[in-house]
Amino acid sequence: MQTVEIANKSLVLDLLEWVCERPRSYDEAMSAWRTSCPRLSIWEDAHDLGFVKCARDGGMLGVAATDAGLAFLAAHRRRD
Repeated sequence: MQTVEIANKSLVLDLLEWVCERPRSYDEAMSAWRTSCPRLSIWEDAHDLGFVKCARDGGMLGVAATDAGLAFLAAHRRRD
């Protein structure tokens, strides 16, 4: 895995942990993580990096960590 400098790395890791806790709807994720503050674009950063994805499961649009997100979480969470 390549090294990537990520602003707000701890918050991106928090988002990934939150997504992995249980199935989350897109609406729930937007309510909890979306912001209009350019300095705290945690959802947008994680999505742009390919760490989270949106997928329809039946009638619900959900969010999940990608393989890249899971790898980033495993590589960084306990060493911070």
